Amino acid sequence: MVLGKVKSLTIAFDCLNDSNVPVYSSGDTVSGRVNLEVTGEIRVKSLKIHGRGHVKVRWTESRNAGSNTAYTQNYTEEVEYFAHKDILIGHERDDDNSEEGLTTIHSGRHEYAFSFELPQTPLATSFEGRHGSVRYWVKAELHRAWLLPVKLKKEFTVFEHIDINTPLLLSPQAGSKEKTLCCWLCTSGPISLSAKIERKGYTPGETIQIFAEIENCSSRMVVPKAALYQTQTFYAKGKMKEVKQLVANLRGESLSSGKTETWNGKLLKIPPVSPSILDCSIIRVEYSLMVYVDIPGAMDLFLNLPLVIGTIPLHPFGSRTSSVSSQGSGNMSWLTLPERPEAPPSYAEVVTEEQRQCISSSSACDFERALPGPLFAYIQEFRFLPPPLYSEVDPNPDHPTDERPSCPSR
Repeated sequence: MVLGKVKSLTIAFDCLNDSNVPVYSSGDTVSGRVNLEVTGEIRVKSLKIHGRGHVKVRWTESRNAGSNTAYTQNYTEEVEYFAHKDILIGHERDDDNSEEGLTTIHSGRHEYAFSFELPQTPLATSFEGRHGSVRYWVKAELHRAWLLPVKLKKEFTVFEHIDINTPLLLSPQAGSKEKTLCCWLCTSGPISLSAKIERKGYTPGETIQIFAEIENCSSRMVVPKAALYQTQTFYAKGKMKEVKQLVANLRGESLSSGKTETWNGKLLKIPPVSPSILDCSIIRVEYSLMVYVDIPGAMDLFLNLPLVIGTIPLHPFGSRTSSVSSQGSGNMSWLTLPERPEAPPSYAEVVTEEQRQCISSSSACDFERALPGPLFAYIQEFRFLPPPLYSEVDPNPDHPTDERPSCPSR
């Protein structure tokens, strides 16, 4: 009798999305098929399936133990989220080579379905880092008598969803700093930096609007810049290893002495990056936006604004953070919350005389057609939200406010 051969062993997932990529979340059911193609007839002890979720951290450090003596210290830590096993053909024991209890597989293609549930507890998002990884996979093993097993492993992706439509992640992030340069006994004027972004939570592909004001009262030429950083932190044996990577950056105009630059929503696009990992005990992935002033011959003046990269994007009518872009001004008054609520705009400020005539003589559809694009979009955005609070005190008095002092003359 001529024994048959295994032509192919493959794993196919029942995908949950239109892109044909196996992506799951905690609590989902991972299902699919093990496809076995054989030529001739084979006898099989078992066909097993293993599903596993595993986090591993590993790095090495050199240590000195005296003169001319050095050694390498290994740091390793592992966390197992789940381990599922199932037998699709045959029995559990594969260590014997007896001919008893074998299953005959005839020539052709054969499919064997598998299914298991991911834990309901939070799982870390799939990730490949410098010193560690978060991986999920399914492995198929075909065991036969007197032959080496045929094994195949196929990974799938897990996303632990982060919804940025929460009060914490929708809150603006802001800060300000000042630095005075000294050279021997001479002291120049300060360099000041104030910056703000609309919210803390973003998703990949979104654009961050940066509002900032940089004032150079020093005697040096400085350059304002912004950079988005990813910080990977790994933990093992009570030690920590941190890796910081530049994700995206931008550069402003050079500022000579006595000059000021204002960013009224300067755009920095977030490239495709891994979401933040905040709940794993041995791996953390965090993001921050650094707005800074590059000062030649001195330490930079910088602000760190923490970010969270999520998976569920901003709802169209979920927030009013877009109003920040209309508040960017030269005096940076938007950096602090107003002490009194602002009065709602008057009807005349929102709708022109021509539009009022249109309303009185036309239907609602005619009114929508008459409105200019940006204004109509603004109304559409806020039509389902409550009106702003009214203040009995005029927040915009007619008398001029005090202007910000300029750089002292030298």
